[in-house]
Amino acid sequence: MRRKEFQVDNEEELQTFLNEMSFGFLGTTDEQGRPRVTPLNFVYTDGCFYFHGSHAGGKMEAIRRQERVCFTVADEYALIPSYFSDPHLACPATAYFKSVTAFGTAEPVSDITEKATVFALFMKKLQPEGGYDEIDATDPQYRGRLKGVAVVRITPDELTAKFKFGQNLKQDERTGVISGLAERNGERDAETIEMMKKFCPYPHD
Repeated sequence: MRRKEFQVDNEEELQTFLNEMSFGFLGTTDEQGRPRVTPLNFVYTDGCFYFHGSHAGGKMEAIRRQERVCFTVADEYALIPSYFSDPHLACPATAYFKSVTAFGTAEPVSDITEKATVFALFMKKLQPEGGYDEIDATDPQYRGRLKGVAVVRITPDELTAKFKFGQNLKQDERTGVISGLAERNGERDAETIEMMKKFCPYPHD
């Protein structure tokens, strides 16, 4: 059953999360109808996902056979032990995370201007410090390379986002989790507390 309290419909929240993430998982089917999942780098812009690679290979063959695909991006913030909110039951043990799943159509991009725009976004995400010439479709040093690489656009017709940070907890349970995270002080525990304060509908200090 899908929990409504974890769903996120705000495009700005989705854009921020997807801009922070460097890779996701592409779901296709092979020639025998078996599911195939491929991890790859991506960018998200104007409501579409883009990835790049060789014109040949399994994922491109799969897309040419069946353009309907699934794409998922997820980030786990923290594992939440059961004893943070209940001293006896194992049931409250969980994880806090953000995830986005899109179902849609994958289509190879042929326009090199669109390719140049996409690669500029890739470089901004993966190499924000710069150190390269601006990607321009009219630049001779890029034009041939842009033609030689495959870029695929995924246009979603269904997109769901789930950000789970204790929205289903009672206030005393939530307080116990925050206290447990603060005491544990793991790598992303402080960040997880901030997400709980942002997405949980209870008052906090």
